[in-house]
Amino acid sequence: MKLLLLSCLLLLSLSCNSANQVGNLNKLIKSQRYQRPIQSHESHNGLDQVRDNTYSPVYVESQDGSKKADKIDALPGQPTEGVDFNQYAGYVKVDATAGRALFYYFVESPQSPSTKPLVLWLNGGPGCSSLGYGAMEELGPFRVNSDENSLYKNDYAWNNEANVLFLESPAGVGFSYSNTTSDYQNVGDNKTASDSYKFLINWLEKFPEYKTRDFYITGESYAGHYVPQLAYTIVSENKITNQTKINLKGIAIGNAWIDASTGAQGGYDYLWTHALNSDETSAGINKYCDFVTFNISTTCAKYLGQSDDEVGEIDAYNIYAPLCNTESKPAASTGSVYEFDPCSDNYVNTYLNLPEVQAALHAKPTRWSACGDVGWTDSPITVLPIIQELIASGIRLWIYSGDVDSVVAVTTTRYAINTLNLKTETPFRPWYSSPGEVGGYVISYEGLVFATVRGAGHEVPSYQPERALTLFTSFIQGAPLPSS
Repeated sequence: MKLLLLSCLLLLSLSCNSANQVGNLNKLIKSQRYQRPIQSHESHNGLDQVRDNTYSPVYVESQDGSKKADKIDALPGQPTEGVDFNQYAGYVKVDATAGRALFYYFVESPQSPSTKPLVLWLNGGPGCSSLGYGAMEELGPFRVNSDENSLYKNDYAWNNEANVLFLESPAGVGFSYSNTTSDYQNVGDNKTASDSYKFLINWLEKFPEYKTRDFYITGESYAGHYVPQLAYTIVSENKITNQTKINLKGIAIGNAWIDASTGAQGGYDYLWTHALNSDETSAGINKYCDFVTFNISTTCAKYLGQSDDEVGEIDAYNIYAPLCNTESKPAASTGSVYEFDPCSDNYVNTYLNLPEVQAALHAKPTRWSACGDVGWTDSPITVLPIIQELIASGIRLWIYSGDVDSVVAVTTTRYAINTLNLKTETPFRPWYSSPGEVGGYVISYEGLVFATVRGAGHEVPSYQPERALTLFTSFIQGAPLPSS
């Protein structure tokens, strides 16, 4: 059966050509080793790619004066009141020979930024923008109005609790670039982790006041690879480097793609348990599909196609959300953080391509898009061994799931965590955000906390901003989620 069909179905996407995190994830799967059955002797655990005990100093460029040059006076169309925090944006060079530079957007906390931690946010894809998604649609201080040229305030922005850094990575994503065109087709997990580490070392030269600050890495979707791999790189480099040691305290990943086998099985189980697939289709998938070796038979492929047909036209990111309808777009008005606009991708795309916006961000004139057309050359089947190493290192580790996402469904994450056979420390219970209303559910294992966010889709802060901020605050404070 055609591999394209399989690759689309494995992540439950309704369109394989979508320029978004789901579309890019499908593109990756199509090019991966699922094109043939996985052999038992092959290693795809991710540790082989990031484990290297050979010390090599990171290229460090002089950052004199660059922080001041990167300060944003104001973003076009931002609110005239309530913007009481510093914003910065610009480039950090990670390879002088190739001319490779990564773009960042940084927002300090309006309250006591000098004592608050530093948090890096990464979106997935692979190859999708943390500026366009994370900053402009999820946890950043602003969102884009439907007029596509003005912003409104996000009262539940994560910079209320931390100084938040958004990184467009790898080169070829968003405003990040390389003067060596082969860099765009020669990238993968390993290079992304390496370049992100180089970025951080150089960014801390630009902002030296953050060198000893508590540091956390957060992200979603394919950042289920990015975040653990970067964290593992930091933990490893801190043991041998004579350069800056990054004060990594923990990581949190949402609706995270961390294991292909449980990801596929959990996704189809989610469709059936949420009345999106028939009993017949679910039974056929469970009987004929092998998601361990991905030795996909013709019969299995038939049921996978049947599953897709049964789901129909819905938003796979949030199975209960309306689709964007550009033909019936309402008159331009100020948006609301309490009701996520399904056409937000369009608004952000137009806004970030305005010349005055790119100038304010100190970006090179670019045809910006949410996801870059980068060629992915390496991606392990699972990052669970890396997660086990991080648990052993003692850093804080949280995984959370919006429970109405079918792309990387809550079932996939639970199945993946269960393979680790971790000891339960605090049993499964509800947690609260608003008074008297459950925000989600949480269970604490030895070395790992798993939480759900009720009513949230793939991009948790977009759909449930208040609950997402409650979860984030508990994470960086190392505190239990509220029990009442």
